[in-house]
Amino acid sequence: MSLDVTTDSTAEYLWVMADRIRFLGGVPGSDLELIDIEVAPGSGTPPHLHDSPELFYILEGEMTVRQCAAGLPPRIVKAGAGTSVRVPSRVPHNYANESDRPARMLVMLASSMIAFFRDIGSTERPQGAPDFAGIGAAMDRHGIKMALEPANATEGELQDQA
Repeated sequence: MSLDVTTDSTAEYLWVMADRIRFLGGVPGSDLELIDIEVAPGSGTPPHLHDSPELFYILEGEMTVRQCAAGLPPRIVKAGAGTSVRVPSRVPHNYANESDRPARMLVMLASSMIAFFRDIGSTERPQGAPDFAGIGAAMDRHGIKMALEPANATEGELQDQA
């Protein structure tokens, strides 16, 4: 066995929607992989859930991470640089860059999610409207389910500043 090294010049990059994902590799002996995501201002994911737990580590900027649950106000975490957020398996959530500046985060997750990103990703920056039908079909193939829409900010929501 030998060391496996990935650099900026050797990393594989794909565009997924407006975000650029850099694939950094997997943890030997596990199902875990690490990616670096550059999240454009205004970009993010819809509320969803999947079997893979996730660990987000914010490198630059600020990300908003929401935990969504039917009938309950969302839990909202404003995560700045140096903050980690752990999302357990099958917990409805989303993330968004609600700022006017790019954000960047490391994400550790199962290889099943990496397969989803590879399925819908492109080597070219997307132009025009996303192929929502194609993305929905890929979500079905990879066991990702849409979750309820997060509520707008209300008095009842739980908000954390990290």
